Amino acid sequence: MSTAFVRAVDVQRKWLLIDADGLVLGRLAVVLANILRGKNKVCYSPNADCGDNIVVINAEKVWLTGKKAEEKFFYWHTGYPGGIKKRNMKDLLAEPLPDKVIHNAVKRMIPKGPLRSGILRKLKVYKGSEHPHEAQNPELLDLGMLNAKNKRRSKQ
Repeated sequence: MSTAFVRAVDVQRKWLLIDADGLVLGRLAVVLANILRGKNKVCYSPNADCGDNIVVINAEKVWLTGKKAEEKFFYWHTGYPGGIKKRNMKDLLAEPLPDKVIHNAVKRMIPKGPLRSGILRKLKVYKGSEHPHEAQNPELLDLGMLNAKNKRRSKQ
């Protein structure tokens, strides 16, 4: 019996559409990272890019549990003395590029290496419900139906 190795030309890629409205950010990022890497397929191989293309809409409506919107900070340094900067998640979601929040969450869940940039090129994140990938006929994947914890719970 021989071992079958997956080549990039043999992989059948699908296009998936995910509406991030009310979805929990961390759970959304885990599912996106697994689909992008192809871990949901039978032909998964860690040394080959066998994942699907994903279009995420309504990036600004992603949900953060607890007090993460106000208490979770991202720090960076400008390179100058006293140049440390910080911004919380609420500001990141409100600024003109809220798609960066989802993109960075997924990026940090994919292992570093030569395949990482190719895998991340298959992730398209958009603010609002419009996207330019209608010609690819993406299939709608409802993550809220997969697990009740993926969706925002209403306050009672």
